[in-house]
Amino acid sequence: MRLPRILTPSTIAQAHCDLPCGVYDPAQARIEAESVKAIIEKYHANEDPAFRTRAILIKEQRAELVKHHLWVLWTDYFKPNHFEKYPELHQLFNEATKLAGASGAKGALDAAVAEQLLGKIDEIAKIFWETKAA
Repeated sequence: MRLPRILTPSTIAQAHCDLPCGVYDPAQARIEAESVKAIIEKYHANEDPAFRTRAILIKEQRAELVKHHLWVLWTDYFKPNHFEKYPELHQLFNEATKLAGASGAKGALDAAVAEQLLGKIDEIAKIFWETKAA
């Protein structure tokens, strides 16, 4: 039996977990980005084709997690007043997610790109902790 239309939710909420907990931390993105960089370094240090294939797969998964954690901060934690106070914040998130994505660390095997990603995450984290202290 189908629910009557009146009982069907008109709005569906999304959160980084099943319950909007209010727990946010850029460390989640940083840990995954550190993993991406370490995997790239291990990839270059190993000639085994099977290892390299696994490394690429895992690196791409971790890079996707970086993007996820950044998006959660960008869309769920930061509010309009934060973007007013820190006008560079949108650009930082845009650059960081691109560095994590297909045109960045997810699609490349360049440790320098992963290092740039870590730098962007650090810039976002600095602002994040300033907003938490306010």
